[in-house]
This record gives sequence, C-alpha cells and structure tokens, in this order.
Amino acid sequence: MTGWAELFAVFALFLASHVVPARPPVRARLVRWLGERGYLGLYIGVSIAVLAWLIVAAGRAPYVALWDFALWHLWVPMLAMPAACTLAAFGVGAANPLSIAGGRAADFDPQAPGIAGVTRHPLLWALALWSGSHVVPNGDLAHVLLFGSFTLFALIGARAIDCRLRRRLGAAEWDRLARRTSFLPFAAWVAGRWRPRGWRVSAIRLGVAVALYLTLVFGHPWAIGVSPWPVI
Repeated sequence: MTGWAELFAVFALFLASHVVPARPPVRARLVRWLGERGYLGLYIGVSIAVLAWLIVAAGRAPYVALWDFALWHLWVPMLAMPAACTLAAFGVGAANPLSIAGGRAADFDPQAPGIAGVTRHPLLWALALWSGSHVVPNGDLAHVLLFGSFTLFALIGARAIDCRLRRRLGAAEWDRLARRTSFLPFAAWVAGRWRPRGWRVSAIRLGVAVALYLTLVFGHPWAIGVSPWPVI
C-alpha cells in the first residue's frame, strides 16, 4: 500500500491507538493487566512505532510542493528542539496528575508543581514544538499534513485533558491543583502565580535532554536520510 492511501490509513491507526487506549474502561482494564508503568510503556511504544510509520508513509506520498525550501528553514527546528527535548525529559515521570505520563499523583505538590509550573502539559508541548517547527523546512503537502496534524493534535489534546479533568475533579479541586500551573509555557510565571524554587534542576533529566537532542541531531541523517544542519 503506497501513496495517499497509506498515509491516511496510518493517520487513522495513529488516532485509534491514542483514543481507544485512553478511554476509561479500556485504560482501566489495561492497567489491571499491565500495571500503570506497563500501560504507559506500551502506550508510548505503540505511539513511537506508529509515528515512525507515519513519517515513512509521508515520504512515500506524492510530492506536492507548497513553498520552496530555503536553508534558513532548518534553523527553526534546530532552535525549537532543545526546548522540546527539555520538556520531554523533565515531563516524563514527573509528579503531575494534570497531564499524560505524569508520575504518582500523591507526590505532586500544588505549591511547588515542578515542570507543571512551566506548563501543565510538558510532553504535549514537546510534541507541538517538534511537529510545528518541522512544518517550516518541509513545504510539501504530505509533510505539512503530517506535522501540522501533530501540532493540532497535541494542543487540542492538552485542552481536552484540561476540560475533562476540570469536570471530573470539580472546580474547587481543579483550582487547588492547577493554580500555580498554566496551559501556555511560562504563563504562570509571567502572571506571578509560580516561581521556581532556587532554580534547582535535576542533573539527570538535564543530561537526558542533552543526550536526546544530540541523538536526534546526529541520528537524523541515518534515520531520515536528511541532514538537519543549516549549512551548505
């Protein structure tokens, strides 16, 4: 299966692989079988596998140019990806009951929310930064559909999580947990609702962010077949 049919079929599979396991009855059953960590590992593993297939399918789709490539376009993902990698590294496993992939809710301190003080949805913003920044140097229809859809998926999904949790928890509990957090990165800081405590950061998670960024940059030519460096 090649061309547009493959791309749209994998898109449908990607949506199903995220929507179905997240349904409360399905999620509860999978957590009973696999445990919370097993469920999360399976969810992330399937997401990465389908994402890889989507990227391959976009490369196989008919090429329809929307704008011409310019070398400076590569600076957009090169500058956005450090932030994306940092959000991902600090977001995975952090105590955060307000978004996906959060650690133990019992460990979450609403007065010192950690990475959730930067944004309630660090992983989804990492996805949005990755996909949104990759629209610029990929000006053909298939890749604009691919990366643009991921950007919308991440941002709409974050808003949907906020609305669902607010309904489930009630306005008072939601306000208690989310008061020092924000949807937009650093909005709680700008508004004065949150301040980092002593600017202490996890050296391990910072190291993971750096390692992830370097892996993506130097592995890009091997995995994708295109150099990400904005040089001739």
